[in-house]
Amino acid sequence: MADAVLYDVSDGLATITLNRPEAMNAMNVEAKVALRDAARAAAADEAVRAVLLTATGKAFCVGQDLKEHVALLAAAAETGSRDVMTTVREHYNPIVEALAGMAKPVVAGVNGVAAGAGLGFALAADHRIVADTATFTTSFAGVALTADSGVSWTLPRLVGPSRAADLLLFPRSFGAQEAYDWGIANRVVPAAELHAEAEKAARALAAGPTLAYAALKESLAYGAAHSLTESLAKEEELQSRAGASEDHAIAVKAFLAKERPAYVGR
Repeated sequence: MADAVLYDVSDGLATITLNRPEAMNAMNVEAKVALRDAARAAAADEAVRAVLLTATGKAFCVGQDLKEHVALLAAAAETGSRDVMTTVREHYNPIVEALAGMAKPVVAGVNGVAAGAGLGFALAADHRIVADTATFTTSFAGVALTADSGVSWTLPRLVGPSRAADLLLFPRSFGAQEAYDWGIANRVVPAAELHAEAEKAARALAAGPTLAYAALKESLAYGAAHSLTESLAKEEELQSRAGASEDHAIAVKAFLAKERPAYVGR
């Protein structure tokens, strides 16, 4: 993986760290390719049972690197190309699909400002632990763009369609407490404790019942777009799969023995 994104796997936990602190982790092409590849690698690796997405420096991610974007716009103008946002197809969509769609839980440790695509990456996680000094910014319309990186899908599901429209039509920043009140932040912690608390939560998930977590992610995504009857059928399908897992047998045995289960992720 490129230095713009660090990737490490330890005891079932893949840690993906955005690492352009000098640029507030703005996403240039190098960073986008590295993040896409890291997310895909974590999703495909059977040894990975949970993922922690975090960042170095004072910012989580301020979104698109506008300095590089201006250069790309100029190059497109010279060639007469009107397809100047290929990065959505080539980078942002695959990143969000890998994070939100992988069959294992993803924790975002939001250490600072999350704007634009950075907001999208945070919202694609299953659980967000946020520093009390962090801010979120819905900046798309502020640069005459529409939402990308999954925000049109994730934001209304977290805050409701009316608030989502308000935040996107009138782009602005909001803090950790508002994020918690609106359901974006699952926990708010002191900034000095952010990385330790996010890693603690992610490691707890990495030691948990991996197949059950995967089924929970699948059922929640399915239920958001299907009827009750269809969702009940999906629950039956997924519960049959979970009930046949080694982890379920381990959990039942541990419960009867009044012991802590030691899950194997199968």
